[in-house]
Amino acid sequence: MTNKTVKPYLDQPGSKKEQVTSMFNKISGSYDLLNRMLSLGIDVRWRKILVQKLKLNGPDTILDVATGTADLAIAIAKAIPAAQVTGLDIAEEMLQIGRKKTEEQDLTSRIILEVGDAENLPYPDHSFDAITVAFGVRNFEDLERGVAEMNRVLRPGGRLFVLEFSQPKGWLFRPIFQLYFKYLLPLIGRLTSKDARAYHYLFESVQAFPEGETFLELMRKQGFGQTSWTTLTFGTCSIYEGLR
Repeated sequence: MTNKTVKPYLDQPGSKKEQVTSMFNKISGSYDLLNRMLSLGIDVRWRKILVQKLKLNGPDTILDVATGTADLAIAIAKAIPAAQVTGLDIAEEMLQIGRKKTEEQDLTSRIILEVGDAENLPYPDHSFDAITVAFGVRNFEDLERGVAEMNRVLRPGGRLFVLEFSQPKGWLFRPIFQLYFKYLLPLIGRLTSKDARAYHYLFESVQAFPEGETFLELMRKQGFGQTSWTTLTFGTCSIYEGLR
């Protein structure tokens, strides 16, 4: 049931969690630019779709796990003016960039960004109305524990929304996707980032992630109900939802 452990650096010591932290700190300066380039800007639309789903539930307190440079946290704060958003990430240098963004957009009173471990959330039980994760769950070292922790800090009736890469199933688009993610993406990463290995890891982690119904089953095992799964852009990305 748990996802196969894939580490960013195969020839280096350290747990997956330690290596992921190091990797994101290294690439923090080029992370946003690469996201736009590598997804052709489609990741922005994916986040908008997630935010629209989130708005339907009218949450007041939202936790954005693996918030990175706070793109999703900012989008949520803009779309739901009354909401208070907490963004948590394991990589401090990613958060530093996120804090600059929130300052520039005058959102510091409504978005708190703090360092923390998704598998050991530093919040009491039933703290949030909703939780979001964008492109973060496949980086968890212990996926089941991370999902269980998110269930713990959600209030009864709260919802979890997970946006994550997935593998397209169509006979035409799947090989194009595989070619792009396995070969072209790492090449672009090598030319523009301090850490080319990070973009090989992206492909490998997507391959290892227990997507679709398998992930929904994991969510249900950790206490979520009314689970659902929506695919986007030929199946290259999915949104998972569950009720606490």
